[in-house]
Amino acid sequence: MAGVPDELERLWTPHRMTYISGAATPDGGFDKPSGCPFCRAPRMSDEDGLIVARGDVVYAVLNLYPYNPGHLMVCPYRHVADYTDLSDAETIELGRFSQTAMSVIRSVSGPAGFNLGMNQGHVAGAGIAGHLHQHVVPRWAGDTNFMPVIGRTKTLPQLLGETRRLLADAWAEANARPRRSARFKATPPAPAKVGRAGAKAEPPRPAKAAVNARAVPAKSVPAKSGSGKPVASKATARSRARTQPDS
Repeated sequence: MAGVPDELERLWTPHRMTYISGAATPDGGFDKPSGCPFCRAPRMSDEDGLIVARGDVVYAVLNLYPYNPGHLMVCPYRHVADYTDLSDAETIELGRFSQTAMSVIRSVSGPAGFNLGMNQGHVAGAGIAGHLHQHVVPRWAGDTNFMPVIGRTKTLPQLLGETRRLLADAWAEANARPRRSARFKATPPAPAKVGRAGAKAEPPRPAKAAVNARAVPAKSVPAKSGSGKPVASKATARSRARTQPDS
């Protein structure tokens, strides 16, 4: 009987009725640009569109029906459905925005883990298949309990507007900080060895080219005169002259 107290407590979530009933579905559906919420959101203010951050070719927006507080999505501005159709610039910035989203959510609410992913096509579970969007869902131990499993209801302790403000402020602070360099740096060259006297040892000299084992070294053959006797060179003759005693 209505109005009579019973043993149950109730958590009222009337905002979800719009999603359940499909009352907000446009005539052309969500997959066409005219009715796509991911195409409409960037044309709104950040507060009205629940936008956390805007980039050059992608942006981050809160999920209107979040699984957990801080559940956001990274979307390209362009109405494109498939991940393989993204441009190089969209692919790079989508990845960087996903990294920043994780760092920002960690700084705000300290989740124990994340679910990251995108559903490609209605058959794969995409609610809006015409506009690609990557989910970034923070997770905590015990966040899957009897409420979503049995009651099909998710309890959220914070309004979306407040969540958006906290994440947007933290995102701006993250962009103000210099980007971290690569975690792994190239190994510096080993220092030169020092000899006993303290001088640096000379670098090893390159090895001489190997001599072909079949090659026979040429011998120096002295020139011969017409009579067949070896002819001494002029330098040799002068040397002998200096060493011979006077006759």
